[in-house]
Amino acid sequence: MTTSTRETGSHRKHAAIWAGLTVGLSLILLALLMLFISPSLLSGPRDLGLGIVGTQEDSDRVSAALDAQQPGAFVLQPYQSAADLQQGVRDREIVGGLDFSDPGDLQVYVASAGSTAVSATVSSAGATMAGSMGQTADVIDVVPLPSGDPTGVGIGGLAFPLVFGGIVPAVAFRSMLAGKRWWIFAGLTGFSVAGGFVVAAVLKYLFGSIEGPLVPVAASVALGIAALALPLAGLNECFGTKGFTIAAMSMMFVGNPFAGIATGAQWLPAGVAMIGQLLPPGAAGTLVRAVAYFDGAGGGAAALTLGVWVLMGVVLWFAGPRIKDAKTGNAAVLQQA
Repeated sequence: MTTSTRETGSHRKHAAIWAGLTVGLSLILLALLMLFISPSLLSGPRDLGLGIVGTQEDSDRVSAALDAQQPGAFVLQPYQSAADLQQGVRDREIVGGLDFSDPGDLQVYVASAGSTAVSATVSSAGATMAGSMGQTADVIDVVPLPSGDPTGVGIGGLAFPLVFGGIVPAVAFRSMLAGKRWWIFAGLTGFSVAGGFVVAAVLKYLFGSIEGPLVPVAASVALGIAALALPLAGLNECFGTKGFTIAAMSMMFVGNPFAGIATGAQWLPAGVAMIGQLLPPGAAGTLVRAVAYFDGAGGGAAALTLGVWVLMGVVLWFAGPRIKDAKTGNAAVLQQA
């Protein structure tokens, strides 16, 4: 083979690599854009529970108006009194409500602590209804955000810190304490607790994002961090770096954008919201918002989800050595054969 032929083959190989990388990386970039941007573009009100206090005629009028204005956005739920409706908002049975008891003013109830996007939508719908009836809309925030963080930026920005708090410690403790399984496990659990209190303290004392007790919020954040860190560490124990990398990328590129912490899961497309709430970042965000503003109402499913992830991580962690021993034994048998 001549030098010219070898150079031609080398150029073709490099060109193929260049083309493959260019196309492959472009497809990855496209996938990331879809994952991070599509949920926001497709988000909006869907089947939001809206309470109503009034006659059947009021309900029919509101239903027709809302269907014309925002089809499928709300599902009406009747209440006997304004007090019952407000309690429904606090219990997170509904996202807001309309009270037609006063013939002069329409009382519009919202909960900005649940989601500023949802509360703004309810307020807008109430204002439109009041205008069509020649009334004034009186907006009442049943569960408001704290005055120190009136837009909810603090809790709304938890998605990335939660993912970071789960992935990085799993790498750091494994690298710095290589082979020390019990120290690594203790480090991950200890950091989860410490991280929970650090995040909660910053939210409460620095950002003013929460005004209630610190411990429930700290415990919720700690559970969220542990629900990420322990399964990732367990997967690494069982399947090595590949298992850890695939899981970490899934949490970063799916769990993060699908979490819906800033707007509330109900604002996301149905399928995206379901996936997000089954993953630790989304479940942790829901639980933190529930304990911070609603005395835990609406956080039960999220707490259970996080508990299952933690348990899964513990099981994987303790199963790791047995799986490795089994792999080693099988490899030895194959070599002997």
